[in-house]
Amino acid sequence: MTDLAALAGRPVIAGAGLAGLATALLMDRPCVVLSPAPLAADTASALAQGGIAAAIGPDDTPALHAHDTLAAGAGLCDPAAVDAITRAGPDAIAALAGLGVVFDRRPDGMPDLHLEAAHSRPRIAHANGDGTGAEIMRALVARVHATPRIAVLDNATLRRVVVADGRVAGVRATRAGRAATIPTAACVIATGGVGALFPTTTSPPGGLGSGLACAARAGATLRDMEFVQFHPTALDSTGPHAGHAPRALVSEAVRGAGALLIDETGARFTDELAPRDVVARAIQAHLAAGHRVLLDARAATHGHFARHFPGIARACLAHGIDPDRDPIPVRPAAHYHMGGIETDLHGRTSVPGLWACGEAASTGLHGANRLASNSLLEAFVCGGFVARDLDATFLPVPSPLPAQDTAWPQAAHLTDVRTLVGRAAGILRDADGLRRAACALAPHVAHDDHALVGALLCLAALERRESRGGHYRTDHPGTAPAAVASRITLARAWPALAALAAPVARLSSGALMS
Repeated sequence: MTDLAALAGRPVIAGAGLAGLATALLMDRPCVVLSPAPLAADTASALAQGGIAAAIGPDDTPALHAHDTLAAGAGLCDPAAVDAITRAGPDAIAALAGLGVVFDRRPDGMPDLHLEAAHSRPRIAHANGDGTGAEIMRALVARVHATPRIAVLDNATLRRVVVADGRVAGVRATRAGRAATIPTAACVIATGGVGALFPTTTSPPGGLGSGLACAARAGATLRDMEFVQFHPTALDSTGPHAGHAPRALVSEAVRGAGALLIDETGARFTDELAPRDVVARAIQAHLAAGHRVLLDARAATHGHFARHFPGIARACLAHGIDPDRDPIPVRPAAHYHMGGIETDLHGRTSVPGLWACGEAASTGLHGANRLASNSLLEAFVCGGFVARDLDATFLPVPSPLPAQDTAWPQAAHLTDVRTLVGRAAGILRDADGLRRAACALAPHVAHDDHALVGALLCLAALERRESRGGHYRTDHPGTAPAAVASRITLARAWPALAALAAPVARLSSGALMS
């Protein structure tokens, strides 16, 4: 067992995906990484298939990459963030290679670049075909293990960020079921997204938004919480009424290679390379009309699907599907959260001493609809931004932490939370459903982090009375002339949540689950 007293004063990085490990590796300070599972397990980064977007092709530029990103973001991107992160793309690929990542190359030795939807150039660097995330995490985990200044606490989960005198004073965590406390003046939240709060998702089980809840309880501002990206093509292996389990992703790169979306009659019904929100809504509507939806890659890969996409081929074959002979059944699934903890380009939040990066952060890169394969780019680049800022930041000597309750009631109604969030905040939303979900969740937000994140998401979606990017309101299908980011803090949300909670039976009664 690591001596926690010896770790006092070090920056604490909550999360061990790409963003968290990049932050740890790219800083010079000794630091602590809280990994909820064995290092790199249960991370969305390790599951990433398509690759990492960067303008490294001979006919590409960061300016073109930025243009495509801004177009996909439907008016809500921060142009300064887009410019900074896309300009850093080529150096990020070089840095990852220097850390030991082996990217795929063509026979002539040049990078093999995929094309994905809404990109104007092939710019997706990949590894092992569709195993990019796993290869990146393999290399970074090896580097972390070889770096003595990084202390990794496996099976440790951030529970609370302690704030004293207006700034971070420490973190409280659970490790293997026991409470742990680390006094520190710096905490980095890199805990990933919220996909596991939805019944149908490609996210790992740990993607429940816990870091967002900790940030909100510490007083941080959350931005654009309503924007959830639903990947159009998750493997439909278990039918629409399956219990909760992450679904295998059928990467956008398969459509980029020429695969076609068809129904059971063989007819095409949408543009395969349109932005993800457009394709996801088209598939959802086709399914709702009673059709099956299939991704036909037979002609695109010429009988060699597994050579191009070995991981997807294995997932398909495990369910009796041979992509060289059979179209692949697909359906949308919650995949990525564009919103999160608002940060600047240093990764700083509105709470002094608290940083965020990766999917947990809202940097302004993604806007209302993330451009494919920009997530790994943002995680690595912004992890570097945070690391450099931490190296340049004076960290005061931590004081003893104030006494606080170390019991965290959690997840008593996770199945109900998923049902409510999935019904109300899925691909199609309306005021009645969002209000009902927020009402049912409101009585539980004081003690249940999952209910808190679900309620804040529904509140933000209720307030955005328009359709834009990943947020589609059937009662407000038009897009407002001005694109305005949404911001919410727990202090500002409390009155609305209290008003909603007052007349509502407790969620455990099941009164709203019928």
